[in-house]
Amino acid sequence: MLYDISVRDSEGKDVKLDAYKGKVLLIINSATGCGLTPQYSGIQKLYDDYKDQGFEVLDFPCNQFANQAPGGIEEIKTFCESRFGVTFKVFDKIDVNGDNADPLFKYLKEEKGGMLGSKIKWNFTKFLVDREGKVIKRYAPTIEPEKLAKDIEKLL
Repeated sequence: MLYDISVRDSEGKDVKLDAYKGKVLLIINSATGCGLTPQYSGIQKLYDDYKDQGFEVLDFPCNQFANQAPGGIEEIKTFCESRFGVTFKVFDKIDVNGDNADPLFKYLKEEKGGMLGSKIKWNFTKFLVDREGKVIKRYAPTIEPEKLAKDIEKLL
């Protein structure tokens, strides 16, 4: 179950996802040096529009795709905050595929394998989770965040 999983925040502290019970979640794997990095602006807008209604964004930088998330987590957070005004939660860097894949992304992939199988194909794959912790939908990296608004509104 999603709420049994713990993740590491940007300060290196373990956070059990049951802290997000009752919230609608958008969970993403991101990168700061990707052609899709400007999606941070759209994701931030979603967060701004819906955070007061119980919506949270959980961002997990990942350097597995063409080394597009270089640097430490503090550098990544500073980049996201200064360049895109990010105020949602940025967690520690993780792997989303392979032997060292984070348990959260193993779970998400099991729940919503996607059309091309369970492997995460690129940065900015997005997962929408309802208030009960059920993974509702998986979005391809190229799906613009603005196109998720109606799905988020249905869950709020």
